[in-house]
Amino acid sequence: MAEPDPTPDATAEPAEADLDAAHAVAWDLVRAAQAGDTHAFGQLYDRYVDMVFRYVLFRVGDRELAEDVTSETFLRALRRITSVSYQGRDVGAWFVTIARNLVLDHVKSSRFRLEVTTPEIRDSERVEAGPEQQVMSKVTRDALLTCVDQLGDDQRECIVLRFLQGMSVAETAVIMNRNEGAVKALQHRAVRRLAQLLPSEIR
Repeated sequence: MAEPDPTPDATAEPAEADLDAAHAVAWDLVRAAQAGDTHAFGQLYDRYVDMVFRYVLFRVGDRELAEDVTSETFLRALRRITSVSYQGRDVGAWFVTIARNLVLDHVKSSRFRLEVTTPEIRDSERVEAGPEQQVMSKVTRDALLTCVDQLGDDQRECIVLRFLQGMSVAETAVIMNRNEGAVKALQHRAVRRLAQLLPSEIR
């Protein structure tokens, strides 16, 4: 298994260097978990459970179901932890890929319609701001989520992964089982469509 470079590129932007360092720490936890350290897997859970839950909740729109799928995601991850190896990406992409497959399995088995339930998404977020900013953030977020829900399934998932989950193009490509060029094109079309859908006052 290839080892990640523990020393970030000196020419990298500070945020990028911090991200690389965080990814390196996460992969150290993966290797410890692969060696049988259950505490390390617990730390991975703490790091990524919110990311996975938000992704699943956005896809299924039901808090109880999202909690069940999130739990199953980490159970599967624990069973398969020895199969994952470093590929230059955040291990969070691997957890989200497992969650995505579980969501797709659920859809196939129950014909459950994927949709956004805005109040559920809002409840899962904590807003640290003054009253005026909270109101504006709420209005903007609600309008954005409403518009995202009007996108096609692939465009919606691309936007969720890239902008709501903060995944890179490469990580999004892995999760969606597409090449990076296809993800960039999908993202471009989705952003253009959102620009058309968003109310003019918040564009």
